Amino acid sequence: MTFPRISGALAVALIATSPVLANHHKSFGYGADNGSEKWGQLDDKYALCESGDMQSPIDLAGANAIGNIVLTVNYQAGPLTVANKGLTVQADFAPGSTMTSGGMTFNLIQIHFHTPSEHAISGKRYPLTGHFVHATEDGKLGVLGVMFEEGAANAELAKILSAAPEEKSDPAMVTGQSIDPNGLLPADRSVYRYMGSLTTLDL
Repeated sequence: MTFPRISGALAVALIATSPVLANHHKSFGYGADNGSEKWGQLDDKYALCESGDMQSPIDLAGANAIGNIVLTVNYQAGPLTVANKGLTVQADFAPGSTMTSGGMTFNLIQIHFHTPSEHAISGKRYPLTGHFVHATEDGKLGVLGVMFEEGAANAELAKILSAAPEEKSDPAMVTGQSIDPNGLLPADRSVYRYMGSLTTLDL
């Protein structure tokens, strides 16, 4: 698997071409007792988290994951569709937006969020990460992760959060509201890249 770095609003991109990690969980987290180093011990279903050798999350700087790769996006504004997945808020995107990396083109499917960030950079976790999930026509995944810092409100993120239902829900289109995924990206698109797993399977 692969990871690109993006700084500014600081972002990280992940190209995931292998399958993954844990399904739903037994109190995993990021503390001393339930952090990523302990995930393989929390439940038999998570054994791969300990025995696997390409596991996420990682400290990107510690892994020296900076890669000399080209990442380009061609995102289009479209209708806003939002769901409360129970564990995260998710916005689905209409067809037509793509990301190109490693010689492959990925179609943008959805964005969901993790708080705090699962990956660290030089030991630092950010308060929020948005994972832009993409897939090629033959099913390979590419996940562009953008790390958010506290500061002025992001207009596109605010649209998602304000539209998200308080209770778990199916995806629903927000009448009269559009979203431009470009507004969720930082200007600096330099990247971290690494081979490894996704961080979760079923959100």
